[in-house]
Amino acid sequence: MVLYAFRYSDGRLFILDQTKLPEKAQYMEITGAAQTAEAIKSMRVRGAPAIGICAAYGLCAEARKNGGDREKLIKAAQGLKGVRPTAKNLSWAVGRMLGALDMPGSLIENLEREAEAIRREDEEANRKIGEYLLSLLPENGAIMTYCNAGALATSKYGTALSPVYLGLERGRRFKVYACETRPFLQGARITAYELNAAGADVIVICDNNAANVLRYEKIDAVITGCDRVAANGDCVNKVGTFGLSVLAKEFGIPFYVAAPASSIDMSAGCGGEIEIEMRGSEEMEFFCGRRIVPEGVKVLNPAFDMTPAENITAIVTESGAVSPKRLKSCV
Repeated sequence: MVLYAFRYSDGRLFILDQTKLPEKAQYMEITGAAQTAEAIKSMRVRGAPAIGICAAYGLCAEARKNGGDREKLIKAAQGLKGVRPTAKNLSWAVGRMLGALDMPGSLIENLEREAEAIRREDEEANRKIGEYLLSLLPENGAIMTYCNAGALATSKYGTALSPVYLGLERGRRFKVYACETRPFLQGARITAYELNAAGADVIVICDNNAANVLRYEKIDAVITGCDRVAANGDCVNKVGTFGLSVLAKEFGIPFYVAAPASSIDMSAGCGGEIEIEMRGSEEMEFFCGRRIVPEGVKVLNPAFDMTPAENITAIVTESGAVSPKRLKSCV
């Protein structure tokens, strides 16, 4: 089964509502920037590359709705930039769309051309990342991943999961251990869903079972995605990634971060300079519609954490796999 996080066709944008997975694969139409912002904030669409691309297409939908009013589009674009502040791809893609407003010719056509270029570039970057990761992995090995950095977080293939998809195309089958990823359960709900649909061998584990699996199972590599990479190689990704990097280092297992160049922020000197998004308490207070945290008890719910460069074996971009210390060669 072919799954896609979004589709833009004949001036209409549709996204897969990922809050409903795995029970239901339901697509919804996005008709403008305000609805795009809501879909990103509520994580109906998520994954750094995907939210950037959907923001670009959302501005196309907005342009068609408002008749190509330039001032309204600029205001809408500025509003989209800060919806989720941690992922670099969102502000990067919106910046490119703002640049397209100054191109000669039809405003709507220019926006749609730029959005399609962003999508196409992402797909190609993901394929190249997958090629480089395949070269680092045994023929039919086992990997552990965290959150969801697959096809449903990007235009195609994914970043961390790209070698799994390319491997399937070439008869190489990897065993994938997917951490459930509390509290939003992107690993259990989304990674497992898309890999199972693709025919991959996927095993879901509780987050607190990761150490045990890394100790006793033959794991060849831990591969994660990344929402923003600092100039020194520190990587900010879904909260829990840092802990997994510590475990991988303890057990001598390579820890690879898959990130397109659009996720690299050379203006951030280190991970500590990157804003960490805080999510609402309700994501932790309730589970399957049932309250699990007593009323009146405080919760701490950051969406991301920072993995220091020294815990990372290599950052894999479309330009190759490099040590975090040599990151500048990829930009």
